[in-house]
Amino acid sequence: MSFTAKDVMSLRQSTGVGMMDAKKALEATNGDMDAAVQHLRVQGLASAAKRAGREAGEGSVAVVRDGGAAALVELRCETDFAAKSDEFTSLVDEMAASVCADGEGAVAKFQDNIDTLLTTLKENISVGRVYRLEASEDEVVDTYNHLHAGRNAVIVVLKGGSEELAHDIAVHIAFAKPLYLSRDDVPADEVEAERKTVEEISLNEGKSAAALPKIIEGRLNGWFKERVLLEQNFIKDEKQTIAQILGDASITAYAQVVIGG
Repeated sequence: MSFTAKDVMSLRQSTGVGMMDAKKALEATNGDMDAAVQHLRVQGLASAAKRAGREAGEGSVAVVRDGGAAALVELRCETDFAAKSDEFTSLVDEMAASVCADGEGAVAKFQDNIDTLLTTLKENISVGRVYRLEASEDEVVDTYNHLHAGRNAVIVVLKGGSEELAHDIAVHIAFAKPLYLSRDDVPADEVEAERKTVEEISLNEGKSAAALPKIIEGRLNGWFKERVLLEQNFIKDEKQTIAQILGDASITAYAQVVIGG
C-alpha cells in the first residue's frame, strides 16, 4: 500500500509525532494508517496522540522589533508551567525574531523544534497567531509587551506621529483590547444584531416611540466605544478619545495577541 505526503501530515496531526516519525511509521506498515498509529504506540511515540486532542489554552507571545519592522508570535501549550519554561520562551523569542526578519512564513522552519518540545514537555504545543507589520518611510512602528510576561503584546504602525505616541497607543491597546480600528471595520451583521438587541431592551423598558431612535443610537455608540480603538477613551487621559490624541496622525495598522483571549 502506498502513501502520500498528505497521509504523512494526517498521521502527524492525529498523533502529534514528528514528520520523520510519521513517515517511518507509514513505511513500516505499507501505508496502512491504523497500523501506523499502532506502530507508533508500540514504539512509545504516540503517547502524543492523547495530547493532540487536549486544549492548548495557555502559551506565550513574543514581540520583536527591528528597525521599521515588528513581529508577534504566539506559541500555545496546555499549562502555565510549560509556557514559562526556558526552552518554551526561548523558542517563541527565536520564532518572533525570525518572523521579523523573514516574514510570517518563517514559523514553518521551527516545526522540528516544536515537535521536540511536544515530546519533552509532554503537552499539546502549536503555533497560534503570527503577525508581522512594517512601517513605510513616512511611518513609525512601536511595540509593547505588558510586564514582559509574554501574555499580552501589541504592535502599532503610525503615520504622521512619533514613536512615543505609537508606544502610548500600544499601551492603551494592551489594556483596552479593541477589536477593530474604526467603526467601518465592524461587520454590518454584528452592528445590525446589536441594534435589534438594544431596540428590544429599550422597548422592554417601556421607552416611548419618540425617544427610541435617540436611545438606540446612544446605546450603539457605547457598544462601538467598547470595540473600536479610535472611539475609546485614552487610558492616560480619559477626557480624550484615541482619535483626538492622534490629531493629524493616523494608525495604519495594529496587532495584538493576548494569551487566552
